[in-house]
Amino acid sequence: MVFEKVFCENCRNDVEYNVIEEQMIGTIKGETYTYTGKVAKCKECKSDIFVNSINDYNLKALYDVYREKNGIISLEKVLGICEKYNISKRPLSLLLGWGEQTYSRYCNGDIPSKQYSDILNKIYESPVFYSEILENNKEKLSSEIAYKKSKKAVDKILEGNLNEESKINMVINYILNRCGDITPLALQKSLYYVQGFYYAFNDKFLFEEDCQAWAHGPVYPEVYFKYKHFKFDPIESKIEVSDTIFTSSELIIIENVVKHFCCYSGKVLEKFTHSEYPWLETRGEIPELESSTEIIKKEYIGKYFKDVKEKYNMINPNDIESYAKKMFDCM
Repeated sequence: MVFEKVFCENCRNDVEYNVIEEQMIGTIKGETYTYTGKVAKCKECKSDIFVNSINDYNLKALYDVYREKNGIISLEKVLGICEKYNISKRPLSLLLGWGEQTYSRYCNGDIPSKQYSDILNKIYESPVFYSEILENNKEKLSSEIAYKKSKKAVDKILEGNLNEESKINMVINYILNRCGDITPLALQKSLYYVQGFYYAFNDKFLFEEDCQAWAHGPVYPEVYFKYKHFKFDPIESKIEVSDTIFTSSELIIIENVVKHFCCYSGKVLEKFTHSEYPWLETRGEIPELESSTEIIKKEYIGKYFKDVKEKYNMINPNDIESYAKKMFDCM
Protein backbone atom coordinates (compact mmCIF):
# COMPACT_ATOMS: atom_id res chain seq x y z
CA MET A 1 0.00 0.00 0.00
CA VAL A 2 1.34 3.43 -0.96
CA PHE A 3 1.02 6.15 1.70
CA GLU A 4 1.34 9.89 1.23
CA LYS A 5 4.69 11.12 2.52
CA VAL A 6 4.74 12.84 5.89
CA PHE A 7 7.35 14.86 7.77
CA CYS A 8 9.84 12.97 9.94
CA GLU A 9 11.31 15.14 12.71
CA ASN A 10 14.35 12.91 12.95
CA CYS A 11 15.17 12.96 9.22
CA ARG A 12 13.94 16.55 8.82
CA ASN A 13 12.30 15.58 5.56
CA ASP A 14 9.05 14.23 4.06
CA VAL A 15 9.37 10.46 4.07
CA GLU A 16 7.55 7.26 3.30
CA TYR A 17 6.53 5.11 6.25
CA ASN A 18 5.43 1.65 7.30
CA VAL A 19 2.40 0.91 9.50
CA ILE A 20 2.46 -1.79 12.16
CA GLU A 21 -0.08 -2.86 14.77
CA GLU A 22 0.72 -2.58 18.47
CA GLN A 23 -1.05 -3.16 21.77
CA MET A 24 -1.68 0.23 23.34
CA ILE A 25 -3.02 1.58 26.61
CA GLY A 26 -5.28 4.62 26.83
CA THR A 27 -7.22 6.38 29.57
CA ILE A 28 -10.82 7.58 29.45
CA LYS A 29 -12.60 9.08 32.46
CA GLY A 30 -9.89 7.84 34.79
CA GLU A 31 -10.05 4.23 33.58
CA THR A 32 -7.33 2.55 31.51
CA TYR A 33 -8.12 0.39 28.50
CA THR A 34 -5.94 -1.85 26.34
CA TYR A 35 -6.58 -1.78 22.61
CA THR A 36 -4.95 -2.67 19.30
CA GLY A 37 -3.65 0.47 17.63
CA LYS A 38 -1.34 1.37 14.78
CA VAL A 39 2.08 3.01 14.65
CA ALA A 40 3.71 4.73 11.65
CA LYS A 41 7.48 4.25 11.35
CA CYS A 42 9.78 6.16 9.05
CA LYS A 43 11.25 3.92 6.34
CA GLU A 44 14.54 5.72 6.58
CA CYS A 45 15.34 5.97 10.31
CA LYS A 46 12.67 3.60 11.71
CA SER A 47 11.52 6.17 14.27
CA ASP A 48 7.85 6.78 15.11
CA ILE A 49 6.22 9.56 13.13
CA PHE A 50 2.89 11.33 13.55
CA VAL A 51 0.20 10.69 10.92
CA ASN A 52 -3.21 12.34 11.33
CA SER A 53 -5.21 9.44 9.90
CA ILE A 54 -3.45 6.92 12.14
CA ASN A 55 -3.96 9.12 15.19
CA ASP A 56 -7.67 9.27 14.36
CA TYR A 57 -7.71 5.49 13.93
CA ASN A 58 -6.15 4.97 17.35
CA LEU A 59 -8.60 7.32 19.05
CA LYS A 60 -11.50 5.46 17.50
CA ALA A 61 -10.01 2.09 18.51
CA LEU A 62 -9.67 3.30 22.10
CA TYR A 63 -13.20 4.62 22.21
CA ASP A 64 -14.53 1.44 20.59
CA VAL A 65 -13.05 -0.58 23.45
CA TYR A 66 -14.52 1.89 25.95
CA ARG A 67 -17.96 1.56 24.33
CA GLU A 68 -17.81 -2.23 24.34
CA LYS A 69 -16.67 -2.45 27.97
CA ASN A 70 -19.37 -0.05 29.15
CA GLY A 71 -22.26 -1.28 27.03
CA ILE A 72 -22.36 1.85 24.85
CA ILE A 73 -23.67 1.65 21.28
CA SER A 74 -20.98 1.53 18.58
CA LEU A 75 -20.38 4.49 16.29
CA GLU A 76 -21.23 2.27 13.30
CA LYS A 77 -24.70 1.60 14.69
CA VAL A 78 -25.22 5.27 15.53
CA LEU A 79 -24.39 6.21 11.95
CA GLY A 80 -26.48 3.34 10.59
CA ILE A 81 -29.76 4.48 12.15
CA CYS A 82 -30.35 7.37 9.72
CA GLU A 83 -29.59 5.22 6.70
CA LYS A 84 -31.69 2.32 7.95
CA TYR A 85 -34.79 4.43 8.58
CA ASN A 86 -34.22 7.13 5.95
CA ILE A 87 -34.29 10.03 8.38
CA SER A 88 -31.85 12.92 8.76
CA LYS A 89 -29.94 13.72 11.94
CA ARG A 90 -31.86 16.79 13.07
CA PRO A 91 -35.33 15.25 12.54
CA LEU A 92 -34.25 12.15 14.47
CA SER A 93 -33.15 14.30 17.42
CA LEU A 94 -36.50 16.11 17.32
CA LEU A 95 -38.37 12.81 17.10
CA LEU A 96 -36.63 11.64 20.27
CA GLY A 97 -37.27 14.90 22.09
CA TRP A 98 -33.55 15.67 22.30
CA GLY A 99 -31.68 18.88 21.50
CA GLU A 100 -31.50 19.56 17.76
CA GLN A 101 -27.76 18.79 17.56
CA THR A 102 -27.60 15.94 20.09
CA TYR A 103 -27.74 13.09 17.60
CA SER A 104 -25.35 14.92 15.24
CA ARG A 105 -22.78 15.10 18.05
CA TYR A 106 -23.05 11.34 18.55
CA CYS A 107 -22.52 10.85 14.82
CA ASN A 108 -19.36 12.93 15.10
CA GLY A 109 -17.96 10.64 17.80
CA ASP A 110 -19.29 12.04 21.07
CA ILE A 111 -20.19 9.21 23.43
CA PRO A 112 -23.83 9.14 24.56
CA SER A 113 -24.86 8.49 28.14
CA LYS A 114 -25.88 4.91 28.95
CA GLN A 115 -29.55 5.99 28.93
CA TYR A 116 -29.34 7.57 25.47
CA SER A 117 -27.15 4.72 24.23
CA ASP A 118 -29.78 2.15 25.25
CA ILE A 119 -32.46 4.08 23.37
CA LEU A 120 -30.34 4.33 20.22
CA ASN A 121 -29.38 0.68 20.39
CA LYS A 122 -33.01 -0.39 20.75
CA ILE A 123 -33.95 1.83 17.81
CA TYR A 124 -31.24 0.25 15.67
CA GLU A 125 -32.11 -3.32 16.67
CA SER A 126 -35.91 -3.03 16.74
CA PRO A 127 -37.78 -1.53 13.77
CA VAL A 128 -40.98 -2.11 15.76
CA PHE A 129 -39.69 0.15 18.54
CA TYR A 130 -38.65 2.82 16.05
CA SER A 131 -42.00 2.60 14.26
CA GLU A 132 -43.79 3.20 17.55
CA ILE A 133 -41.63 6.27 18.29
CA LEU A 134 -42.23 7.60 14.78
CA GLU A 135 -46.01 7.28 15.11
CA ASN A 136 -46.22 8.65 18.64
CA ASN A 137 -43.91 11.64 18.06
CA LYS A 138 -44.49 12.54 14.41
CA GLU A 139 -45.93 15.92 15.41
CA LYS A 140 -42.43 16.89 16.60
CA LEU A 141 -41.13 16.75 13.05
CA SER A 142 -41.15 20.02 11.16
CA SER A 143 -41.88 18.31 7.85
CA GLU A 144 -44.60 15.86 6.80
CA ILE A 145 -42.22 14.70 4.06
CA ALA A 146 -39.66 13.57 6.65
CA TYR A 147 -42.32 11.49 8.40
CA LYS A 148 -43.57 9.87 5.20
CA LYS A 149 -40.06 9.00 3.97
CA SER A 150 -39.11 7.38 7.25
CA LYS A 151 -42.43 5.58 7.61
CA LYS A 152 -42.02 4.09 4.16
CA ALA A 153 -38.53 2.86 5.05
CA VAL A 154 -39.47 1.25 8.37
CA ASP A 155 -42.66 -0.30 6.96
CA LYS A 156 -40.60 -1.91 4.20
CA ILE A 157 -38.27 -3.41 6.79
CA LEU A 158 -41.12 -4.69 8.93
CA GLU A 159 -43.06 -6.18 6.05
CA GLY A 160 -40.00 -8.13 4.98
CA ASN A 161 -39.09 -9.43 8.44
CA LEU A 162 -41.33 -12.48 8.33
CA ASN A 163 -39.36 -15.40 6.93
CA GLU A 164 -41.56 -17.14 4.36
CA GLU A 165 -40.02 -20.50 5.24
CA SER A 166 -40.35 -20.13 9.02
CA LYS A 167 -42.59 -22.40 11.05
CA ILE A 168 -44.83 -19.51 12.10
CA ASN A 169 -45.41 -18.57 8.47
CA MET A 170 -46.31 -22.16 7.63
CA VAL A 171 -48.84 -22.15 10.47
CA ILE A 172 -50.24 -18.82 9.23
CA ASN A 173 -50.74 -20.14 5.71
CA TYR A 174 -52.38 -23.29 7.03
CA ILE A 175 -54.79 -21.32 9.24
CA LEU A 176 -55.66 -18.95 6.40
CA ASN A 177 -56.54 -21.91 4.21
CA ARG A 178 -58.67 -23.53 6.91
CA CYS A 179 -60.47 -20.34 7.96
CA GLY A 180 -62.21 -18.44 5.23
CA ASP A 181 -62.86 -15.19 7.06
CA ILE A 182 -60.15 -14.69 9.66
CA THR A 183 -59.08 -11.12 10.42
CA PRO A 184 -55.55 -10.01 11.40
CA LEU A 185 -56.67 -9.67 15.03
CA ALA A 186 -58.09 -13.20 15.14
CA LEU A 187 -55.00 -14.58 13.39
CA GLN A 188 -52.73 -13.09 16.04
CA LYS A 189 -54.66 -14.69 18.88
CA SER A 190 -54.83 -18.03 17.04
CA LEU A 191 -51.04 -18.08 16.73
CA TYR A 192 -50.74 -17.31 20.42
CA TYR A 193 -52.99 -20.25 21.33
CA VAL A 194 -51.16 -22.58 18.95
CA GLN A 195 -47.90 -21.60 20.65
CA GLY A 196 -49.31 -22.00 24.17
CA PHE A 197 -51.08 -25.31 23.73
CA TYR A 198 -48.25 -26.81 21.72
CA TYR A 199 -45.97 -26.15 24.67
CA ALA A 200 -48.53 -27.54 27.12
CA PHE A 201 -48.60 -30.89 25.33
CA ASN A 202 -45.03 -31.12 23.99
CA ASP A 203 -42.81 -29.19 26.45
CA LYS A 204 -41.38 -27.03 23.67
CA PHE A 205 -42.50 -24.11 21.57
CA LEU A 206 -43.57 -24.50 17.97
CA PHE A 207 -41.99 -21.29 16.69
CA GLU A 208 -39.18 -19.08 17.94
CA GLU A 209 -40.75 -15.65 17.38
CA ASP A 210 -41.76 -13.65 20.45
CA CYS A 211 -45.12 -11.95 20.85
CA GLN A 212 -45.59 -8.59 22.54
CA ALA A 213 -48.21 -7.34 24.99
CA TRP A 214 -50.00 -4.80 22.81
CA ALA A 215 -53.14 -3.01 23.93
CA HIS A 216 -55.34 -5.47 22.04
CA GLY A 217 -53.67 -8.61 23.35
CA PRO A 218 -50.62 -10.69 22.33
CA VAL A 219 -49.23 -9.67 18.95
CA TYR A 220 -46.43 -11.04 16.77
CA PRO A 221 -45.10 -7.75 15.28
CA GLU A 222 -43.80 -9.23 12.03
CA VAL A 223 -47.20 -10.81 11.38
CA TYR A 224 -48.97 -7.55 12.20
CA PHE A 225 -46.97 -5.53 9.70
CA LYS A 226 -47.38 -8.14 6.99
CA TYR A 227 -51.18 -8.13 7.19
CA LYS A 228 -52.02 -4.74 8.71
CA HIS A 229 -53.42 -3.38 5.42
CA PHE A 230 -56.41 -5.71 5.84
CA LYS A 231 -57.32 -3.78 9.01
CA PHE A 232 -60.63 -5.25 10.26
CA ASP A 233 -61.35 -7.21 7.09
CA PRO A 234 -60.69 -10.93 6.54
CA ILE A 235 -57.24 -11.70 5.16
CA GLU A 236 -57.38 -12.55 1.46
CA SER A 237 -54.19 -14.57 1.26
CA LYS A 238 -54.52 -18.17 0.17
CA ILE A 239 -51.29 -20.13 -0.23
CA GLU A 240 -51.76 -23.85 -0.60
CA VAL A 241 -50.17 -25.70 2.30
CA SER A 242 -50.03 -29.47 2.62
CA ASP A 243 -50.61 -30.88 6.08
CA THR A 244 -47.63 -33.16 5.44
CA ILE A 245 -45.27 -30.28 6.32
CA PHE A 246 -46.33 -30.70 9.97
CA THR A 247 -45.73 -33.57 12.35
CA SER A 248 -48.80 -35.29 13.76
CA SER A 249 -48.27 -33.58 17.13
CA GLU A 250 -48.06 -30.17 15.44
CA LEU A 251 -51.06 -30.74 13.23
CA ILE A 252 -53.40 -31.89 15.99
CA ILE A 253 -52.71 -28.74 18.01
CA ILE A 254 -53.20 -26.44 15.02
CA GLU A 255 -56.42 -28.23 14.05
CA ASN A 256 -57.88 -27.97 17.53
CA VAL A 257 -57.05 -24.26 17.78
CA VAL A 258 -58.68 -23.71 14.36
CA LYS A 259 -61.75 -25.69 15.47
CA HIS A 260 -62.21 -24.28 18.96
CA PHE A 261 -60.74 -20.74 18.79
CA CYS A 262 -61.00 -19.57 15.19
CA CYS A 263 -64.78 -19.91 15.45
CA TYR A 264 -64.73 -16.74 17.58
CA SER A 265 -64.14 -13.20 16.37
CA GLY A 266 -60.88 -11.38 16.96
CA LYS A 267 -62.51 -9.14 19.58
CA VAL A 268 -63.77 -12.14 21.53
CA LEU A 269 -60.33 -13.77 21.45
CA GLU A 270 -58.83 -10.45 22.52
CA LYS A 271 -61.03 -10.54 25.64
CA PHE A 272 -59.88 -14.09 26.32
CA THR A 273 -56.22 -13.02 26.35
CA HIS A 274 -56.97 -9.95 28.47
CA SER A 275 -57.97 -12.25 31.32
CA GLU A 276 -54.92 -14.49 31.06
CA TYR A 277 -51.75 -14.30 33.14
CA PRO A 278 -49.09 -13.86 30.38
CA TRP A 279 -50.62 -10.68 28.95
CA LEU A 280 -51.69 -9.28 32.34
CA GLU A 281 -48.30 -9.90 33.96
CA THR A 282 -46.40 -8.36 31.05
CA ARG A 283 -48.60 -5.26 30.88
CA GLY A 284 -48.29 -4.67 34.62
CA GLU A 285 -49.33 -1.11 35.39
CA ILE A 286 -49.44 0.02 31.76
CA PRO A 287 -52.81 1.77 31.12
CA GLU A 288 -55.33 -0.33 29.21
CA LEU A 289 -55.14 1.45 25.86
CA GLU A 290 -51.50 2.58 26.01
CA SER A 291 -49.18 1.08 23.40
CA SER A 292 -46.34 -1.20 24.48
CA THR A 293 -43.66 -3.34 22.87
CA GLU A 294 -42.93 -5.39 26.00
CA ILE A 295 -42.22 -9.00 25.06
CA ILE A 296 -44.40 -11.62 26.71
CA LYS A 297 -41.83 -14.00 28.15
CA LYS A 298 -42.06 -17.50 26.78
CA GLU A 299 -41.77 -18.81 30.33
CA TYR A 300 -45.03 -17.00 31.18
CA ILE A 301 -46.77 -18.61 28.21
CA GLY A 302 -45.36 -22.05 28.93
CA LYS A 303 -46.28 -22.05 32.62
CA TYR A 304 -49.76 -20.66 32.04
CA PHE A 305 -50.77 -23.20 29.43
CA LYS A 306 -49.20 -26.05 31.40
CA ASP A 307 -51.39 -24.99 34.34
CA VAL A 308 -54.44 -24.80 32.05
CA LYS A 309 -53.78 -28.32 30.80
CA GLU A 310 -53.61 -29.60 34.37
CA LYS A 311 -56.60 -27.59 35.63
CA TYR A 312 -58.87 -28.79 32.84
CA ASN A 313 -57.52 -32.33 33.02
CA MET A 314 -56.61 -32.33 29.35
CA ILE A 315 -55.59 -35.81 28.26
CA ASN A 316 -55.12 -34.97 24.57
CA PRO A 317 -55.41 -31.81 22.40
CA ASN A 318 -59.09 -32.49 21.68
CA ASP A 319 -59.73 -31.40 25.26
CA ILE A 320 -58.72 -27.85 24.35
CA GLU A 321 -62.43 -27.37 23.59
CA SER A 322 -63.25 -27.29 27.33
CA TYR A 323 -61.01 -24.27 27.91
CA ALA A 324 -62.35 -22.33 24.93
CA LYS A 325 -65.95 -22.90 26.02
CA LYS A 326 -65.18 -21.92 29.62
CA MET A 327 -63.51 -18.68 28.50
CA PHE A 328 -66.50 -17.80 26.33
CA ASP A 329 -68.99 -18.58 29.10
CA CYS A 330 -67.09 -16.31 31.49
CA MET A 331 -67.30 -13.27 29.25
